[in-house]
Amino acid sequence: MKQYATSMLRNVGLVSHGGAGKTSLAEAMLFAAGTIDRLGKTDEGNTTMDFDPEEVKRKVSINTSLAPAEWEGHKINIVDTPGYFDFVGEVKAALTVVDGVLVLVDAVAGVEVGTEIVWEYASKANLPRLIVINKMDRENANFEKALESCRASFGKSVLPVALPIGQEASFKGVVDIITGTSPEGDVPGEVKKAVEEYRTQLIEAAAESDDDLLTKYLDGNELTPDEIWMGLRKGVAAGKVFPVTCSSGLKSLGVKTLMGLITRLLPSPADMKGVVGKTPTGEEITRRCAEDQPFSAFVFKTMADPYVGRLNLFKVCSGKFSSDSRVFNPSKQKEERVGQLYLVKGKQQEPVSEIVAGDLGAVAKLSVTTTGDTLCDPANPIIYPPIEFPEPIYSVAVQPKSKGDEDKISSGLTRLTEEDPTIKVERNVQTMQTILSGMGELHLEVTTDKLKRKFGVEVTLDTPKVPYKETIRGTSKVEGKHKKQTGGRGQYGHVFLELQPLPESDFEFVDKIFGGAVPRQYIPAVEKGVREAMQEGVLAGYPVTNIRVILYDGSYHPVDSSEMAFKIASSMAFKKGCLEAKPVLLEPIMNVEVIVPEVFMGDVMGDLNKKRGRILGMEARGANQVIKALVPLAEMRRYAIDLRSITQGRGLYTMKFDHYEEVPANVAETIIEEAKKEKEAEK
Repeated sequence: MKQYATSMLRNVGLVSHGGAGKTSLAEAMLFAAGTIDRLGKTDEGNTTMDFDPEEVKRKVSINTSLAPAEWEGHKINIVDTPGYFDFVGEVKAALTVVDGVLVLVDAVAGVEVGTEIVWEYASKANLPRLIVINKMDRENANFEKALESCRASFGKSVLPVALPIGQEASFKGVVDIITGTSPEGDVPGEVKKAVEEYRTQLIEAAAESDDDLLTKYLDGNELTPDEIWMGLRKGVAAGKVFPVTCSSGLKSLGVKTLMGLITRLLPSPADMKGVVGKTPTGEEITRRCAEDQPFSAFVFKTMADPYVGRLNLFKVCSGKFSSDSRVFNPSKQKEERVGQLYLVKGKQQEPVSEIVAGDLGAVAKLSVTTTGDTLCDPANPIIYPPIEFPEPIYSVAVQPKSKGDEDKISSGLTRLTEEDPTIKVERNVQTMQTILSGMGELHLEVTTDKLKRKFGVEVTLDTPKVPYKETIRGTSKVEGKHKKQTGGRGQYGHVFLELQPLPESDFEFVDKIFGGAVPRQYIPAVEKGVREAMQEGVLAGYPVTNIRVILYDGSYHPVDSSEMAFKIASSMAFKKGCLEAKPVLLEPIMNVEVIVPEVFMGDVMGDLNKKRGRILGMEARGANQVIKALVPLAEMRRYAIDLRSITQGRGLYTMKFDHYEEVPANVAETIIEEAKKEKEAEK
């Protein structure tokens, strides 16, 4: 592929709710441009963009993929993103490097909750947007209804720039409203009439985007097609106009019109404002996306391969990136040796000698660089802001199927977290489980399948144990004495402790010994004994928290006292004191935000109430409702599955830890009973 100037590049992200046909449309765009000579299909598993074995097997996009298309002297980098919320991290990463977005809307379903979410992401990133009403060939497809759905969700700035010729089985193509022509053939009379009505709206929108055009329009002079395009382009860049076209990716209809709209209406990287970064000393600095600027690039995706190693996908933000060069990674404070650079087309990589500002490419075998890192000229360092990935919402406990695979699991999951930052792996020291967290059940299924395929490790997944804690609600004063005499030197430790609740802190140890009742050298042993006893509470064996322990008296033996004796004495006293100070069980409470269409709001709220949740409030967000609630973690462990069932897959949620709270007595009884049974089973 020939090299293009920055002004002739278009980096376009395809985003939507799952199932709107992004991959099929991307395939049709590549076919129309001649990038591929055979039109693949998602159902047949042979598309350019969905090449991962998991995508072929499941027939859904899992990873962001990239391929270039040449059109009317421009190079369009098509960035196809997953539609399922489980893979939202891929969408977030893609939106950091594109300069415009195609928001796909299903011609039958209209705007769905996932569409609202990605629209909001694009809006926060100030990205120009084109709306594509796709799948116009489907039964019950309705352009006008889908258009109204877009206007209801995204406002009156939504304006058609192309109209369908027919719909459902009779969908034959698309007519360009500005030129009144169609690449697919003749335009019927009834469509011509609608074209004239919408053309007036477009001319007004174009005129309002430019003072000179507005003056000309108000003076009664007709705007030329070029002036209309220029005005609309300005309106799109400013976020004042959201043009709408339509298509059928499966039948390759409306695709040529769409490609023309991308080149005419969406900005090049050179048109965008410079990217703001920071110097290593923390000063803000702006780099224009131009070839005459110092080199810098941003890594937006890392692919881990057990054989090839890391493959980093990047955008050149300024200057030129050359093969066989040395660059600096200020994020990791390391210099990287760059080998061969590539342009990416799905799973294929084409070697190139250099990649210019604004273009997207890939590089293999960098030693420390991962997603979110900046690469730059060592003499002109800059660090771009990292990608804000969402926090995981669904967790499972991971165990190896074969003994001795623990290290393999750890190594494999570490590599996969480099590839997908929305995966988190941690060892819960309290429950002694390895916890794998992600964005949903499908996300973690795919992750464990990758673990098996790429690293040869099979695992079993289980529901994680809830990290309960214990505390006290009352106070107590207790004595602990450890006295033992066995032939030779004995053991003697004697302490008096006072236990008090401490709501604002985890633990505080207070030494109130006067007159040497407990010698100074043994006081650290007393605290250590208390801390060790805190690891296993008196109710169900969970760690104790929010407690103040005061050592106020004791005694010692000049020969038999030792650190061990005082440690044992304080541990005994602590356990006894907890039992006397009204011990209670605490559970983690999560701050939950659920986004659902209004029709499901009652069912979702009813379900949250059943889960012992407290509704904090509700607010409208576009066509959806946002429910905010505090819910115990114990009730949320399979909520990703429950919510999809209740809302037919249209509900989304996020949650994060908020605080610990006392478990209701009836629930606590069950937990304590189960803990006792587990302990007996272990014996």
